[in-house]
Amino acid sequence: MSKYLLEIGTEELPYKFIPSAIEQLKSGFENFLNSNKIGFDKVEVYATPRRLAVIVGGLAANSPDEEKIVKGPIKKVAYDENGNLTKAGEGFMNKNGLKPEDLYIENDYVYAKIVVKGKSVVELLKENVPAIVMKLQGTHFMRWGYNDEKFSRPIKWIVSVLDRDEVKIKIIDKESSIYSRGHRFAQPKVLIGHPDDYIETMRNACVIVDQNERKQLIIDKANKEAEKLGAVVRYSDDLLDEVTFITEYPVAVVCEFDPKYLQIPEEVTVTVMAVHQRYFALYKDGKLINKFITMTNYIGDEFENIKAGNVRVIKARLDDAVFFFTEDTKKPLADYVDDLKGVTFQKGMGSVYDKTQRIIKLSNSIAQDLGVTSPTIERTALLCKADLTTSLVFEFTELQGFIGADYARVAKEDERVCEGIKEHYFPLNAESETAKGIEGQIVGIADKLDTICAVFADGKKPTGSSDPLGVRRAALGVIKTVLDAGLKINLEKYIDMALKLLPVQKDCAEEVKEFFNQRLIILLSDKFDKNILEACAIRTLCDLTDYVKRVKVLSDADCSPMLESANRVIRILKENVDVPVDEKLFKESAEGMLFNAVKSLDENLDYGDYLKALITVNPTVEKFFTDVLVMDNDENVKKNRLALLTLLKKKYELLADFSKL
Repeated sequence: MSKYLLEIGTEELPYKFIPSAIEQLKSGFENFLNSNKIGFDKVEVYATPRRLAVIVGGLAANSPDEEKIVKGPIKKVAYDENGNLTKAGEGFMNKNGLKPEDLYIENDYVYAKIVVKGKSVVELLKENVPAIVMKLQGTHFMRWGYNDEKFSRPIKWIVSVLDRDEVKIKIIDKESSIYSRGHRFAQPKVLIGHPDDYIETMRNACVIVDQNERKQLIIDKANKEAEKLGAVVRYSDDLLDEVTFITEYPVAVVCEFDPKYLQIPEEVTVTVMAVHQRYFALYKDGKLINKFITMTNYIGDEFENIKAGNVRVIKARLDDAVFFFTEDTKKPLADYVDDLKGVTFQKGMGSVYDKTQRIIKLSNSIAQDLGVTSPTIERTALLCKADLTTSLVFEFTELQGFIGADYARVAKEDERVCEGIKEHYFPLNAESETAKGIEGQIVGIADKLDTICAVFADGKKPTGSSDPLGVRRAALGVIKTVLDAGLKINLEKYIDMALKLLPVQKDCAEEVKEFFNQRLIILLSDKFDKNILEACAIRTLCDLTDYVKRVKVLSDADCSPMLESANRVIRILKENVDVPVDEKLFKESAEGMLFNAVKSLDENLDYGDYLKALITVNPTVEKFFTDVLVMDNDENVKKNRLALLTLLKKKYELLADFSKL
């Protein structure tokens, strides 16, 4: 078995493109090998800012010979009346390298069995590798030189090696060789003798090609430097991924800034370090300290210039933050609310001030229904968007809410209001936490409902390629907030209310509700069977917590006989017959037994006990179907029996629409 290495050397790649390129190369090579039936063990993809590398192990020398049945012309065209091959028959035979005896007739057509010889893996690599690379997709691809083809960044070199031999390929304007390049400040030319040596050879050239190894190295080096200071390092997964894909040989350097900058909100300082400068923040005893770690792509031991340069940059950024903070806090947060009148929320949907007024009305209604009368909810709703007109949020848009919370504290607002302003944006992403306080929960739900309804009312509902104003994330945020907090909220009511509050009226309530139902099913589909989720999707938005309870009960139960009976009832009832059941029209004892059994079902039971009750009465249902012909010749009897089954169906529907199971 052989091993193949492909390395595409480039100018620095955009870090956001690299993870996608890894996945695309892996699937591209696997699809190529599988479609050509070439045996292999695994495809591994490595990436740094300057290279994309693929190593295929356990590679077969050839694709296998393949036996195929080929279809020729119809018999009367392939043979004349004497049974001799015609020109058409001979053409088919010669085209496929056949002899007359290789041909046979089936269903009045000429067929033949042929053997397609396999190709060498070298030949197949030459034919397919350039195409795999050129199929990579990403944003902001570019052309360079006189080339018409596009790639993420200009290609500088290519390595293509099968075992110890070069496989010559050309991609755009670069031909392959057996020479790679090391770190920019190390070896300019690195011989790759064998794919097995690649990772270690590049490591010796100060390039850590394995992104997972590089990521762990960054973590270890950051922790080591932090331990020297008696501190701990904090970073987000996004920051760690970004630093991983902008370095080839990470070296940790500790830098220090003036402690005076710790007086501004911590979120601002951390954002400047992490988002704008890709630094790792350091903490002692849970508090941010005036030191940070930067990961350099440097070879050497002279770090003074590096430290000075990084400190100079962060000082300038933090000076801006101090200035904005000082200017912004010269007036209380509430004074910024009127400024929202000059900020457009969405074309045709008024200003952000108008949105704020809608959020207040929705929040008050939700609070009233939940039995919460705290004035902090309305105050949170009033101030939740006020920080959008501050200079600091204009500079650091990702800190909306966090800045508002800090400015509210400066203005001596109630601490619950401060937290609510921050938390009403929660969850920030699919993995982050939801709001803990009732202020953030209610105002966040109101805010997101208003956004979603405004998008739908404007006719801009999300599609496969677009998500206006992040409404998918907003809907999931509402659902997760309700479920995590166990709130008994009728979302249908508030969707209707949110649509009526908008300046543009459009009848799209059902669309919005179905959108929420689908988001809910998608969210829970990792935990529960999709059929059960869809079956329970009746009265869903009236109480999400109730929905989840029903889903859990059905997921844990084995109720096949009852399910069969429920579906039989649903099949018989083309539509409900909502008339009182008349016991005088009963002809069979099974009718009375079923009627009494249905009346005995207590709808106030918890869902687990209620399902047990349905299962308990199922023998009575089965006896009814055994003894009773529902479609009686007497129209009154027939209608009465259908009314009885309608009562039973409604009992089933308290749990789910069993026709979907």
